[in-house]
Amino acid sequence: MAFGVKRVELKRWKTQVKNGEIAFLTHFWLDDRFPGCNTVTKVGCRDLEKLKAWGKKYDLQPNWIHMDHQYPHFDLFGERQKKILVNENMMDHISRFNL
Repeated sequence: MAFGVKRVELKRWKTQVKNGEIAFLTHFWLDDRFPGCNTVTKVGCRDLEKLKAWGKKYDLQPNWIHMDHQYPHFDLFGERQKKILVNENMMDHISRFNL
């Protein structure tokens, strides 16, 4: 279950993904399969080759891409999420969600 994301943030992320940009969206998230994780960052890009190349920098496997037909993306959580957000200078995501 996702919550804590504003409509304007979601629309901006979708637009950026559709435009072939690497786009970040962090929100609160609860899933029994991932105990201890209460946020997720979706890193999306419609250009799959660009998304794969971006993921390769962080040892993300191409088969980990959620192949949504409009909004393909990686789901990041836990320590990997925080490390990547720091490397990408997404400090606003880190502070807002107390990562």
